[in-house]
Amino acid sequence: MTVVDTAEPTETAEGGDRPAEPAGRPVPLWLALPAAVGAGLVLLLAFPPYGVWWLAPVGVALLSVAVHRRRMRAGFGLGALAGLALFLPMLSWTNLYTGYVPWLLLSGLQAAYLGLLGLALAFTGRLVDRFRWSWPLVTGVLWVAQEALRDRTPFGGFPWGRLAFSQGDSPVLRLAAYGGAPLVTFAVAVAGGLLVAAVWRPWRGLPVAGWLRGAGFVAGAAALVAGGLLVPLAGAGSETAQVAIVQGNVPRMGLDFNAQRQAVLDNHVNATIELAGRVARGEAEQPDLVVWPENSSDVDPTRDASAGQRISEAADAIGAPILVGAVLLGPDEGQVRNAGLVWLPGTGLDGSQMYVKRHPVPFAEYVPLRDIARMVSKEVDRVRNDFVAGTDPGVLRVGGVTLGDVICFEVAYDEVVRDTVTGGAQVLVVQTNNATFNVAEAEQQLAMVRLRAVEHGREALMASTVGVSGFVGADGRVTGATGFNTRAVVTRQMHLGEARTVATRVGLWPEVALLAMAVAALAAATLTRRRRPLPGVGTATAGDPADAEER
Repeated sequence: MTVVDTAEPTETAEGGDRPAEPAGRPVPLWLALPAAVGAGLVLLLAFPPYGVWWLAPVGVALLSVAVHRRRMRAGFGLGALAGLALFLPMLSWTNLYTGYVPWLLLSGLQAAYLGLLGLALAFTGRLVDRFRWSWPLVTGVLWVAQEALRDRTPFGGFPWGRLAFSQGDSPVLRLAAYGGAPLVTFAVAVAGGLLVAAVWRPWRGLPVAGWLRGAGFVAGAAALVAGGLLVPLAGAGSETAQVAIVQGNVPRMGLDFNAQRQAVLDNHVNATIELAGRVARGEAEQPDLVVWPENSSDVDPTRDASAGQRISEAADAIGAPILVGAVLLGPDEGQVRNAGLVWLPGTGLDGSQMYVKRHPVPFAEYVPLRDIARMVSKEVDRVRNDFVAGTDPGVLRVGGVTLGDVICFEVAYDEVVRDTVTGGAQVLVVQTNNATFNVAEAEQQLAMVRLRAVEHGREALMASTVGVSGFVGADGRVTGATGFNTRAVVTRQMHLGEARTVATRVGLWPEVALLAMAVAALAAATLTRRRRPLPGVGTATAGDPADAEER
């Protein structure tokens, strides 16, 4: 699709030829609406379970085409429409057991952030028209700014659906080692900006030359993506540890998995004892560490002697420490904690090594403004006890291996994972419970683990109650992935990382730099919008959308 700019070169006061003030009309509304919807759907296909990663820049370009040179309120509406097309199907797993209201509210909130992005893209329309070379750069920094805001607000944010998390099989993923998720998102959005700059209107000059210049922009987008293959990654550490993931499964899916607490614990105990039998028969290697998922013991083993005894049976049988995902009561009445506990063979609980989840999920693990939330949906009363946030990073020293433990959705938050690596983590562990969701959610979460492994140069694993569980190399490749809603045990020799990547060392600074560029772009757009045409050049008329802020 090419949108033709009808403005002709005009005479400046100095007598030279130059393009008039930015002109040209937005695409007709009958095209803009399907372009916005198409942007969301194309972006959806870039994420797991579909995984067509190269569609992400196309989705970025479609949104830019839809909102370019429109009024800001129209940009917001079209951006929100794209957001609904993306998030309603992407987050459909949230309504499997909780009803439609939480799903619609969460999807609508996330879509509003894409609405703000559409508004910002519309606001910068004149800037990128006047300085066309800036279009990819402006697109990139505005996408990063939208994600930075969505990742933190409200109540700590919800980073699901970041462009970076769609790039598990893309060469661009390697950029995570130098700037984390923000740099990967920036690269994808820049590629989308190159595409839209190529097709928006023909370049000035001879037709063939114009098409060649447009083709150059497309080639630039392809080169940017493919160039990721040239980005070097840190090598694996020389020391290794044999690690086993136990996916015990649950008797039945759904929110009532908590009512099945003893059965879920028994599943993980029995699967570990069976692994010990295979080790004794020489059918499997002796693990140095066993990892159980989040919620593998919803019976507090620090207070319930029988639960603690069952875990000790498993640890003694396998002869290795077990990282147990447990729900602990307290510290106060009506409060609980989501924790990773280290259980040692022979001695039981290692009280010095415990991680309490630092980022509980609002309205799922705790309910802010409960009385008000209850007016919207009584489903919030399913959360009977509020989870209390921990304060320390999940750095656990277990059997000579330093683990970086994060629990469930925490893997989506940059700083939570990074804090474990700066604290000395040699491998990354994600304990999660997907029993209330579906395989799409599990695969989307595994894609985040892949990015974190590359970002910090650490091998990683994800241990789930029901799947998907698996190992991830420091290059982002997945091995040993399990099926969904099934019982499984997988083992692997994991390399222990020591060196720190650039992304680990610099932390938030790449995102801060890109946000500063976004602010600069908005400031430049403000100045461009206030600029008056030169005498005799591009005089606005009722039919000229240059001053009328395209409908």
